[in-house]
Order: sequence, then structure tokens, then C-alpha cells
Amino acid sequence: RPRLFMDGVPMHVTQRGNNRSDCFRSPADFDFYLHLVEELSSRYGCSIHAYVLMTNHVHLLVTPCDEQGLSRFMKETSRRYAQRFNLRHCRTGTLWEGRYRSAPVGSVDYLLECYRYIESNPVRAGMVELPWQYRWSSCQANAFGNAMPMISPHPVYLGLAADVTARLRTYRTYLSEPIQAEILEEIRAATRSHSRIGGAVPEPDLR
Repeated sequence: RPRLFMDGVPMHVTQRGNNRSDCFRSPADFDFYLHLVEELSSRYGCSIHAYVLMTNHVHLLVTPCDEQGLSRFMKETSRRYAQRFNLRHCRTGTLWEGRYRSAPVGSVDYLLECYRYIESNPVRAGMVELPWQYRWSSCQANAFGNAMPMISPHPVYLGLAADVTARLRTYRTYLSEPIQAEILEEIRAATRSHSRIGGAVPEPDLR
């Protein structure tokens, strides 16, 4: 299926373990994946706004400089991580369920919904009660301002408030509210089909 891509438009990206099996089994696995994201997102010109690493899949909200940058970033991250994971856990074969899935985010409102969708994933999975209680996500940076060099705040997020303290408080309030069921399903369906999430965006470049 052709992928929908627009220059400068944020993308919701997800990748799952093969047959929904675990792709993270230890803290060292999570740490190594994040190390790769930090290194390779910088190399390939991809700005990371939010992420969550679940046991059997990952979500990223990223604005790439171009489609080749996103493709190369995800390809090398997936390849290098799979090699290390297989070596560490004495396994062979495919780790990931095919290529990553992605969808451009088409409106200001939906961009913030994608932030919330990603960082609230552990709450929906019943792993924690509050999003910022989960260790392997960008929530501590976006909700509390904790240092996380790989995170690049999107202008829409920065527009929540001019003052940093007020912005963090506003975002925590927003994040603590449940995402509407129809929006949740729209994000999921668009990402599965590589189609647009939300409102209008520039003319598509199908590649």
C-alpha cells in the first residue's frame, strides 16, 4: 500500500513485534532502543515529539525532514535493534511484524490527540493508573519538563501556554482526560491504512 507523506507534517508511526510477541524483555532492551532513536533520529533529520515503548510494540510522533529520512531512520533502528535483541536473548528470525505503519497528522487538534494517544497507551493497557507513572515514554518530558534530549517539542505543544510551568500544567490536565472512543479508533484505523489522521493537510505525495 502506498504511504501518505507530506513534507513538514508530523507522522504517527507504530511498529509491532512479529505475531504480537514481546520485542522488549528487559530494561536493557528499552534503553538500547531509546539510544538508537536518539542517535538515528538526529542523523536522519527526524524530530521526535512523543513516544512510548510497550512490551510488544512502539509508537512515535515524529516530524521527518523528508520521507527518505523517516524510512532510513525506522529501517536502521529496527535492523540494529533486532540484531542486538536476538543476540542478547539467544534467538533467531524475524522480530518485527513487517515494515512500520505511519500516518500524517492532519490538524492541530489531532496532533495533541496523538500526543495523548501515545503517552496514555500504558493506562489503556492497565499497566499504570496515570500516564507519567510509566517509565518508557516521553511523558516525563512533556508533562513535567524532565530533561530528555531526544524530545523536540512541536510548536502546537508549545502553544499550550507561553509560560513553561503553565504549559506543563495544562498538558497534564489534558493528558489526564480520557481520549474519546471515536478519536481513538480514527487514529488506529488511519495508522493501519497509512491514511490521514484528522483534518486537511497539503496535497499528498504517495510513495
